[in-house]
Amino acid sequence: MKLASLKSGSAAGRDGRLVVVSNDLAWYVLADEVAPTLQAALDNWDRCEPMLRALAHSLETGGLPRTRFHEHEAASPLPRAFQWADGSAYVNHVALLRQAAGADLPDSFWTDPLMYQGGSDGFLGPRDPIPLADEAFGCDLEGEIAVITGDVPMGAGRDEALAAVRLVMLTNDVSLRNLMPGELAKGFGFFHSKPASAFSPVAVTPDGLGAAWSDGKLHGALEVAVNGQPLGEPDAGVDMTFDFGTLIAHAAKTRALGAGTIIGSGTVSNREPSGAPAKTLKAGGVGYACLAEVRTVETLTDGQATTPFLKYGDVVRIEMRDAKRHSLFGAIEQTVEPR
Repeated sequence: MKLASLKSGSAAGRDGRLVVVSNDLAWYVLADEVAPTLQAALDNWDRCEPMLRALAHSLETGGLPRTRFHEHEAASPLPRAFQWADGSAYVNHVALLRQAAGADLPDSFWTDPLMYQGGSDGFLGPRDPIPLADEAFGCDLEGEIAVITGDVPMGAGRDEALAAVRLVMLTNDVSLRNLMPGELAKGFGFFHSKPASAFSPVAVTPDGLGAAWSDGKLHGALEVAVNGQPLGEPDAGVDMTFDFGTLIAHAAKTRALGAGTIIGSGTVSNREPSGAPAKTLKAGGVGYACLAEVRTVETLTDGQATTPFLKYGDVVRIEMRDAKRHSLFGAIEQTVEPR
């Protein structure tokens, strides 16, 4: 089952208007009679899920009047959320960036997930521009996977936490790289360097992903491009040190998580089979899901980074397809604009 939140419509406020989307992303039906918003459906999931599935079935079989679905009309599935916590499940990504900075990687990073709490009071839509106040901030994209949970009790174990996953989606976790060192040096984490993130046009129930959702991971190539040029196609199910059950349990260690909590995977990042950093697509590798990794590999191999961070007018695109090359979540496609 695929769900989305439309920006417009008489009943749409800042939380959007919940719709059920067809598997091919071509059509939708309004879910007003079940729940006005996705958050409302998550708050009453046991009651709403069967009715949403009935709508999805009728949509697929032609049993209901339907309307064309246009991705540019969609907000992020949750236009705002009670909580957004982003992990760093691909430790290879952290190790690579720390290596370039000459910093050691503590052994605990392989057993205890990193996680920060991001701003969740307003997300960018999947086709909204990325507002950037200053190019000197070092704007970067980060292609990630995220899940939306139901209620998770404090102290939940991995299996209980994984069972709370309601929906899966893609993320562009925008980062301002040149602001990070100063913030991290204060010892209090990210704030200015983590502006609003964007999520894919639709969110999909785990069963709707078939074999691609397995062992708490989403398997498949995450296609990332900048200005129409492929940047990477790392497999989200490969080199993921901490699965989503582990990430959710980590977030719930000392607090309960409310329905509608979003947990991110961190930048999808693969290594070469030898353990070396991934190669570019042109060199026969899987490439990268962020510019920071490109710049890190350039620094390690050539002594300096030559790939620039995002500039005004640059367009980023993040998407995942199934075995038949059909888009699973729709595409995040954003242009960097002055703000």
